[in-house]
Amino acid sequence: AGVIGAAHAGWRGAVTGVVEEAVRAMESLGAVRSRIAAAVGPCIARESYQVGPEFPAPFLAEDPANARFFVPDDDGRFRFDLQGYVLDRLRQAEIGIVDAIRCDTYADEGRFFSYRRTCHRGEDDYGRGLSAIALTD
Repeated sequence: AGVIGAAHAGWRGAVTGVVEEAVRAMESLGAVRSRIAAAVGPCIARESYQVGPEFPAPFLAEDPANARFFVPDDDGRFRFDLQGYVLDRLRQAEIGIVDAIRCDTYADEGRFFSYRRTCHRGEDDYGRGLSAIALTD
């Protein structure tokens, strides 16, 4: 359909529907869900994404099956699989092709900036990242 889109889905956006809104916007421009190819770009991985005990609540309120995206730590916290969650939302939206770039932006400091990593280290700035997409012939 000649339609392309990009959306940032941090945890707040993901749980409140940014994925579905991006798909609807693409459809309004002529895209067909079953022909959309979507990829989740580099993001923080479950191994690096520790969250507090209250964090899973909005995800579990949405769907108790979302518990599968949380792995408990020994200290009462959880490890959250943001990428898995967003991939699941894309699949539920019945997108034709769903894939992911498996890079951990927190752990791979040679290639990616990470706000979370910088905060954990008490550094002043976290840098910036840039993503780009394009339609080609």
